[in-house]
Amino acid sequence: MSTVATDVSLFAPYDLGPIPLANRIVMAPMTRNRATGNVPNDLMVEYYAQRASAGLIITEGTSPSPNGLGYARIPGAFNQDHAAGWQRVTEAVHAKGGRIFIQLMHTGRASHPANMAAGTQVLSASAVPDPGPGIYTDAEGMQPFPVPTAMTVTDIQTAVQEFADSAKLAVDAGFDGVELHGANGYLLEEFLNPAANQRTDAYGGSDENRQRFVLEVAAAVVAAIGGDRLGIRLSPYGVFGGMAPFAGIEAFYGTLAGKLNDLGLAYLHMVDHSAMGAPAVPQSVKDGIRAAFKKTVILSGGYDAARAQADLTAGKGDLVAFGRPFISNPDLVVKLKSGAALRAGNMDTFYTPGEVGYTDYPVD
Repeated sequence: MSTVATDVSLFAPYDLGPIPLANRIVMAPMTRNRATGNVPNDLMVEYYAQRASAGLIITEGTSPSPNGLGYARIPGAFNQDHAAGWQRVTEAVHAKGGRIFIQLMHTGRASHPANMAAGTQVLSASAVPDPGPGIYTDAEGMQPFPVPTAMTVTDIQTAVQEFADSAKLAVDAGFDGVELHGANGYLLEEFLNPAANQRTDAYGGSDENRQRFVLEVAAAVVAAIGGDRLGIRLSPYGVFGGMAPFAGIEAFYGTLAGKLNDLGLAYLHMVDHSAMGAPAVPQSVKDGIRAAFKKTVILSGGYDAARAQADLTAGKGDLVAFGRPFISNPDLVVKLKSGAALRAGNMDTFYTPGEVGYTDYPVD
C-alpha cells in the first residue's frame, strides 16, 4: 500500500520510496512533438520548468531506440545528444524543487518510416498493422500505417537491452526515475494484448507468454537503475492503437501487477481512458491491481480535484495524474488548491512545432 500512512491530502507531501514529492499531484506524460531532430531543446526546458510545482512530472513518451521514433518530433533517449538535452531539462526542474521521471515509449507498430532514420524498422509482436486511419509525417503528411516486422527473439533481446541502456542514460542525465509505457497500443502493450500479438512462440498465446517481454524489460531496467526508480503505465480496457479488451483481462492484469510488484517497481500508473471514449475500467479490475501491487499506485483518467481527493481518501491510489489541464495551466497545482477556474487549452496546437500552445500559456 502507500509509503505514507497519514495525510492523504492531494496537496500533502508524499515519499515515493526514497524520492520526496512536494504533493500527490502528478503531471501525466503527454506527447507534444516539439523535439525537432528528436533532441530535447530550449522550448522543452522551459515547458517542463514551468510545471515543476507538480509533485512529480512524467515526461512525454521518449524512445529508447531508433526503431521506436515512430511519431514526428518525439524525443529520444539513446545517445549523448539526447542525454545532454535532457540533462538541461532535469536541471531546470530540480532548480525549481520539482521531481521528474522520463517515460520510455517504443512506438512499435504505431510508426512510419518517414518519421524514422535510415536503417530502422517498424517492429511489433506480430506482422499485424495498426488498424487506425493513419499517422502524420512531416515529410509526407498523413500516411497509412505500414505492416510491421514481427520481432525475432534476437530483436526482442535487443529491445530489452535498449530499454535498460536508455534507463541508465536517463538516470545519468539527472532523471529521478523512469516510467515504462505499457499502454496506448505501443510496443509493450502490443505484446500484452492479443489484438496485436498473434505469436505462437514463448512470447505469445498464454497470459504468461504475452507478459514475458514486459517483465523481461522491467527486470532489465531494475538491474540497470534499481526498482525504486522504476514505474510502469498500464491501461486495461484501453483501445488506442487498435487495442481491445480480451477474455480473462481482469485476471491477466491482476497477475501482471503482482509480478511487477515482485520485481520491486516503485509504482504502477493505472489509466482509465473512459473520459476519452474507451470503455471504463471496471472497479473490480482496479481493485485487483491495487491488491496485487503493494507499493505506490498512480491513478489517471479525467480527474478533477474533487474526484482526485475522494479516490485518495478512499485508498484507491496514492498519487493522481492530471494530463491536459497541465498543458494550458502551468500553475495547475495552485489553481487546484485555490479552486480557481482552469484555462482551456487549444487542441489545434497540442502537437504542432514551436512555442504557440506550448510555453506561451500564462500563469494567472
